[in-house]
Amino acid sequence: MAELQLKSVEKTYGSGFKAVHGIDLTVQEGEFMVLVGPSGCAKSTTLRMIAGLETITGGEIRIGDRIVNDIVPGKRGIAMVFQNYALYPHMKVRNNLSFGLRLKGRPKPEIESATGDVSRVLEIEQLLERLPKQLSGGQAQRVAVGRALIKQPEVFLFDEPLSNLDAKLRAAMRVRITDLHKKLKAEGRPATVVYVTHDQVEAMTMGDRICVMREGHIMQVADPTTLYERPANAFVAGFIGMPEMNLLDALLIMEGETPYLTVGEQTIRVDEGLSERLTTGSGPVKLGIRPQHVEILPEGTDNTLSGTVTNVEFLGHEINLHLSVGAEAFVAVVPGDRLASVPGRGKTVALRPAGSRIHLFDRQTEQNISLG
Repeated sequence: MAELQLKSVEKTYGSGFKAVHGIDLTVQEGEFMVLVGPSGCAKSTTLRMIAGLETITGGEIRIGDRIVNDIVPGKRGIAMVFQNYALYPHMKVRNNLSFGLRLKGRPKPEIESATGDVSRVLEIEQLLERLPKQLSGGQAQRVAVGRALIKQPEVFLFDEPLSNLDAKLRAAMRVRITDLHKKLKAEGRPATVVYVTHDQVEAMTMGDRICVMREGHIMQVADPTTLYERPANAFVAGFIGMPEMNLLDALLIMEGETPYLTVGEQTIRVDEGLSERLTTGSGPVKLGIRPQHVEILPEGTDNTLSGTVTNVEFLGHEINLHLSVGAEAFVAVVPGDRLASVPGRGKTVALRPAGSRIHLFDRQTEQNISLG
């Protein structure tokens, strides 16, 4: 395995459209790095540049101690798992797994040993004599992973490999892939992985670190806990978390050491250490409140925001309470066992955000000014 480095990597197409804007990223040896972001953010383009399937127009890609900018995909030391599995339909699973080794002219005993080892690791021994058309989606995906694993590449690249599976199978495959990564590391065969997805649940549950992208820029690279609790900017704050963070236009007013926040015509005082975290003074901000970090109180409670219920979503374990705060939409999460006491549509309630969990973002730069 090897470390992967991207230094000032750019991609500009012949039309003049710049898809990737000088990104820098280091994936450590044995690390599981997830690239995540909305459609069109260039995460797949970045993966394809690492693979050599897209040429870069600026910067440097290094795998281990080699600069691979001009090296063809087959000699980069990478193996790629695609969204559509890309299995050879006329070959049985055994031959699909061993095809790459046979192409390299490896000895037959080595091929048989490697095929047996990979099939045991992925629990697909019973599938070796089947054709791809005889496999379920999850089985086909395991074979695709096995075909990459058997090559023992320096870097594994996954391009949205679970997006064709149903929700239950996706969840099971998430666990299988992360367990495989941990198992290889424990056996002294750490796998360096770059995994592309648009699904933040996959990103948060699978990645050692996550690279959040937007329009060809890297917005933040961090472990899942840091992204959730200390988002660097409003984009990351709104993208990471389900339901997404509430972001309200507000005015920050400092009176001595006490911060006040005005949302529309409503003002609340925040006493829970916010002033110590701020890196700026009074001014227009985006107020960030996660739906899980707000308390629902009776209408008229002091030092709260007033909201009107617009919809109630019962999800079993929790309830998403949709409200309007002035002209802005707001979501609060309530435990599922409180359904009987949840106010109905059209009711007005008081909202008290947990002051210690509030985030403030500069209205112009969108940078988080409340990280201390």
